[in-house]
Amino acid sequence: MKQSLGAKTLLFPTPVLMVGTYDAAGTPNLMTAAWGGICCSEPPCVAVSLRRARHSYDSIVARKAFTVGVANGAYMAEADYAGIASGRNADKFAVAGLTVVGSDLVDAPYAEEFPLVLECRLVHTLELGIHTQFIGEIVDVKADRDALGGDGLPDILRMQPLVYDTAHKGYHAVGPLLGKAFSIGKKFL
Repeated sequence: MKQSLGAKTLLFPTPVLMVGTYDAAGTPNLMTAAWGGICCSEPPCVAVSLRRARHSYDSIVARKAFTVGVANGAYMAEADYAGIASGRNADKFAVAGLTVVGSDLVDAPYAEEFPLVLECRLVHTLELGIHTQFIGEIVDVKADRDALGGDGLPDILRMQPLVYDTAHKGYHAVGPLLGKAFSIGKKFL
């Protein structure tokens, strides 16, 4: 029998997303967000939810663009730092030793060190209680060559993306393939 835990943000896992923006002064900023993910296939879109108080909030609204990097275990401390420090008070790229790369396609930066980056043009905003969901159309995906598999697509085990445990506030890695999607369930057809 299941036990009621009440209305909470308990969904497992959530991604560790590195949101890149330029602020009003043109300073690159990076923040960590766990409230986000793919939200549309055609056109390809990603959603990230931020509180209005976050430094990145006004930057996304003003620039109509953001990037989403996928953090991995090699940069776990840097990703955590970007989520606990404010870009109002520190140059998070410099402090964390991350390399700023300006997108050629959208008005936002990303960190070279993260193995996968989505470059996004803001297409919608949705007010949701204390968060605003920003929906960005993905105009390009960039990946490190060593993160790609033999098929030329990102390989989750090569990337080793961080995932976040909302209940215990911990970072985890992904494990081995358990089954092929759109295949394993065919035994019930």
